[in-house]
Amino acid sequence: METLLFKLEEQQLILAAGRSRWVDRAASEVDAAVERMRHAGLERAIEVVEVAREWGAPADATLRELIAHAPNEAWSQVFVDHLRAMTALAGEVAAVRDANEMHLRAALRAAQEAIAGLGVRTGEYGADGATARGDSVPRLLDTDL
Repeated sequence: METLLFKLEEQQLILAAGRSRWVDRAASEVDAAVERMRHAGLERAIEVVEVAREWGAPADATLRELIAHAPNEAWSQVFVDHLRAMTALAGEVAAVRDANEMHLRAALRAAQEAIAGLGVRTGEYGADGATARGDSVPRLLDTDL
């Protein structure tokens, strides 16, 4: 989860800086971190089955259930601390994710407004650059590049 939080914070910095060139790459890295978490979750689930069996808890025990079935105070405290840390980290991830979503929505609205201000209809262009109505796309002058 820490890697995911780090990647989300990187994405947030890129969005805040307006560096649209890197937005797609940052999103890919966030997706990769989420995928790694899925794999880690599967590994954790396998480990939980074994611990749950040893402690007399249900095979699909939650962390709270494992705490309740811990064989001694030391293990109980380890899992309580882990639960507390994971809950805090999940809250941070959610907050940064939500902030990034707001940045992305704002950027999308700004792009749509800019395009609308040009009087160009969007989403109707063919491979040749012509609109569905047959109009050609306005071309930039060489000096504008």
